Amino acid sequence: LLLLLLSCAAQLALADCECGYLSTINGTTTIASLSNVNSNSNTALFTDLLETDFTRVHINGLDDDDLFQNTDWAPQAFNLTRERARGDYGEMFTPGNVRIRRSSGQPSEAESEAEADAQQLELVVGSKLVDGMVPVAELDTQRLDLVWGTFRASMKMSRVEGTCAAFFWYFNDTQEIDMEFLSRDFNAANGSYPVNLVLQSREAALAGHDASGTGSNFVKAYLPFDPTAGFHEYRIDYLPGRVFFYADGAVLAEMDGPAVPSSPGHLIVQHWSNGNRFWSGGPPAQDAALAVRYVKAYFNSSLPQRHRDWEARCRDPTAPGAVCSIPDVTPDDSSAAGWFFVNQRNMTNNQTVSEQNE
Repeated sequence: LLLLLLSCAAQLALADCECGYLSTINGTTTIASLSNVNSNSNTALFTDLLETDFTRVHINGLDDDDLFQNTDWAPQAFNLTRERARGDYGEMFTPGNVRIRRSSGQPSEAESEAEADAQQLELVVGSKLVDGMVPVAELDTQRLDLVWGTFRASMKMSRVEGTCAAFFWYFNDTQEIDMEFLSRDFNAANGSYPVNLVLQSREAALAGHDASGTGSNFVKAYLPFDPTAGFHEYRIDYLPGRVFFYADGAVLAEMDGPAVPSSPGHLIVQHWSNGNRFWSGGPPAQDAALAVRYVKAYFNSSLPQRHRDWEARCRDPTAPGAVCSIPDVTPDDSSAAGWFFVNQRNMTNNQTVSEQNE
């Protein structure tokens, strides 16, 4: 009888999402073969999850360092000389420039009352040089095993000229998928708000890490909204042989070819300036902050043990709740921005999530 009960139980999903998270790929072309990608319906199934809601992340102590005592994220501490930074100044990446801003209750000119009341993560670029370096900020995922996946961040850009805000997937300097926003290029007078979409490649490295001359590996897309006026979701879909870039669920660009990475890597949120007049400009005339509400990552792990874990728990992908569809932010509906699997009941365990308050 016990064996019979166990056999029946093995055919049912014991928790929701045990077989993964289903993403819709909104590109106009078919997707390269992947065992869990359906090229006919343009959907992809990912086995792992990393969600961080910075508006609710739990702060245990009196200082923001407590934010990073979990296993999700690590603020970076390193210096780059002017030569290595490839600018007029060096860069000083300091953990103190990655911080939680609690609700102020007093909206600024660029904020609504709701935004002023919300906690958010800020990555700050300082206006005053320190030993010839600009104080800047970077936050990295602790996990380095993110391979095929859909990666999403809700961000609001700074209006202060002279910084580069970036959300990107990274393995090394020749396998990198970037979304970069140059505040000096934003032009409210004519409604021009570009974002630079980049596949860093060996070709770009040979050109002095300038991808703008590498053809289809560099696209300057124009956003249909002011990215400094509110939070929007920026998204990268990294799939075998193809990368898709989105803003609020609308496709900005598709890239393929040999520059598409093939390695596992990690996610980085970065805000920097080095005085390079051809790129970031700056330093900013006043301290500038990139605001982040959340990062959501649904992906396949490169670790064999993670794959074995998935195989062990995904006994029947057709069982109710075994596969969960990822709600998408769209240009007409941003309600999915508030959806997190970790806040739902009966979710599968053994996933990476930030510590949250009740």
